[in-house]
Amino acid sequence: MKIAVLMGGPSSEREVSLKSGEAVYQALLSKGHEVYKLDLSPSTPLDLLSSRPDLVFIALHGKPGEDGSVQGMLELLGIPYTGSGVLASAITIDKIVTKQLLQQAGLPTAPFLMFPRHQCQGEKLPQTLEEIQQKLGLPVIVKAPTQGSTIGTYVVRSPEEIAPALFKALQYDNRVLVEKFLEGPEITAAILGNGEPEVLPLIEIVSHTGFYDYKAKYTPGLSEHLIPPRLPQDVQDEVRRIAKEAYTFIGCRGFGRVDFIVAGGCEPYVLEINSIPGLTSTSLLPDAAQAAGYSFPDLVQKIVDLALET
Repeated sequence: MKIAVLMGGPSSEREVSLKSGEAVYQALLSKGHEVYKLDLSPSTPLDLLSSRPDLVFIALHGKPGEDGSVQGMLELLGIPYTGSGVLASAITIDKIVTKQLLQQAGLPTAPFLMFPRHQCQGEKLPQTLEEIQQKLGLPVIVKAPTQGSTIGTYVVRSPEEIAPALFKALQYDNRVLVEKFLEGPEITAAILGNGEPEVLPLIEIVSHTGFYDYKAKYTPGLSEHLIPPRLPQDVQDEVRRIAKEAYTFIGCRGFGRVDFIVAGGCEPYVLEINSIPGLTSTSLLPDAAQAAGYSFPDLVQKIVDLALET
């Protein structure tokens, strides 16, 4: 097949996307495809119309590649693409909307509050600070809701840290998500499939920096991926069940990743759903796939095959 690997782009996760895209490009070449790389830019629609690939492999992270915008463009151009469609992509890029929908579906997610920018400024700020402490207590995690790779995410442990964290998160978005900090192992469930998805072996994430932030995620040696997790089997089974239900409820396709905190090592709570997980050498999805028996080229080919299913 003639496949365009769409990568890079203008998001804060550009560098991660370039690494994912290069890895995907090499894997597709090894499978015998005619492949070329395309850095997302305003000229991309014209580039695709002139080259007419059989498929676009979206290796973008963050907006506009992971929020439904690029997916909508490809729908208009009539070019098949990997991963979730417009709606599921638009939902999962927004952690607030995702959590609201998970709540409505009866799926467990960490307690949270949402504040628009105007409630974090001026005379309204003291009321917001008080509400956070009264309803969630401390510590909390302050997040920019549409960023990935832990960009714009801050752990707050004391009252005087709340306002600075809100201000920093608002540099990325016009709303801020404040989530109750839950103690417990961080678990991720990578998923492959469309109508009947396969939950790959679970991974427990251990960060040697104390927090699984951007540096810990993408610097070799700063984190470990434990397969299987150090959890009772019944808890692992519950994580798998919730992950599959969340993935299908939101309408994800192809591949994805559902991230959890298992409070006290026994109660799973969904943190977020990633519609285009990283595909770098230190990424979680390739590790889970390898544990399930997929080489990296086989994983990439599987994602291509799923994109062509009707």
